[in-house]
Amino acid sequence: MKSNNDVIIVGGGIIGLACAHYLIEKNVSVRIIEQEVVGSGASHGNCGLLYFSDVIPLCEPGAVRREIFKAMMGKSSLYIKPTLDIKLIHWLLKFAAHCNATQMKAASKAKNDILRYSLDLFETFFLEHTIECDFEKKGLLLLFKDKKSFEGYESTNTFLQNFGFGAKALEKDEAQKLEPAIHKDIAGAWYDQSIWHLRPEMLVDAWKKLLIKKGLMIEEKCKMTGFEIDQGKIKSVYTVKGQYKADAFVLATGAWTPDMEKQLDLRIPVHPGKGYSITMERPDQSCEIPCYLYEKNIVATPWKTGYRLGGTMEFSGFTDELNAKRLSRLITGAKEYLNTSVRHPILEQWSGLRPMTYDDLPIIDRSPFQNNLFIATGHGMLGLTLATGTGKAVCDMICNGNARIDLAPFSMDRF
Repeated sequence: MKSNNDVIIVGGGIIGLACAHYLIEKNVSVRIIEQEVVGSGASHGNCGLLYFSDVIPLCEPGAVRREIFKAMMGKSSLYIKPTLDIKLIHWLLKFAAHCNATQMKAASKAKNDILRYSLDLFETFFLEHTIECDFEKKGLLLLFKDKKSFEGYESTNTFLQNFGFGAKALEKDEAQKLEPAIHKDIAGAWYDQSIWHLRPEMLVDAWKKLLIKKGLMIEEKCKMTGFEIDQGKIKSVYTVKGQYKADAFVLATGAWTPDMEKQLDLRIPVHPGKGYSITMERPDQSCEIPCYLYEKNIVATPWKTGYRLGGTMEFSGFTDELNAKRLSRLITGAKEYLNTSVRHPILEQWSGLRPMTYDDLPIIDRSPFQNNLFIATGHGMLGLTLATGTGKAVCDMICNGNARIDLAPFSMDRF
């Protein structure tokens, strides 16, 4: 038996680090158990947006019909591998059932609450800590090739304004003046100044080092094999390195969370949604503001230390295989919107698995069966953005019994 900790966090991604951060601030003894290395999953190669205005859930009205049409035209960023996986089929049917106005309204309110909470906490975090991660507050340009789509975004923007967000419409000439790297043949742009960006792998590395200095213990290459459970309480975790004991446990295992369902008697409908990115040296002619290439669902993020194109959503199981066709679409898609050179030396081609829920809301809850187990997963494409809010909420549940924000929308009871 390894030495006892107050809290063991299973999962060393951005959510696990954030939980550790706030617990350590409360002088809690914390150990992270990570099956690979800290930050090696979806936290590594994403586009680094802190997308605080992303209140509209993926399961919005018309989403299924729109993606089916795009797929028929060969233009969809979504790919679903043909499968007889009953769990995935059930997940997809549930997603489709949630694509209605009532669900969108409820999910948007819940997302707004935790997005706002995370924004405030990130503001404090960057004021209190010197973190080298190419952090900037430059907003996001949503670029449109199609005039109808550009004009149609006004209704989306009106909806966002109900939550205190919203963007400014820019005609083509205005957009090019603001960002000279934009192609002259775009239809227009919307400029959302509420969005920040950073280089996620640098954040993870710097945050990890900061927390280690403050006492965080980390076990890497330490795959967990099970729990020791006694009378509705977890006593320890079994790993390939041995057994670790703690008073409380946090499950922050992202897309792999369902692997724990059977032993914990939980139902956690999280499925892996693969995303791709290409990281390269920053081109001489580069956009200065992150750009979202709207019709292609591609993000181009410039940093002082590099440049990344990312996007796509692929439901193909737990494979980390790189699909060359999906990667090439990032390059060809970027060329349609930006004059930026994308032929600079490629530093990394990457894929990662996002933990997707069918209502596009995270799971932040105490287990109904093991009263010292806390679940923090299902953040979809917002794991980075929601890290601080989730970490603080989990810390408060463990230390105080409840969180400062309403966690009912993120409860497992909804499944």
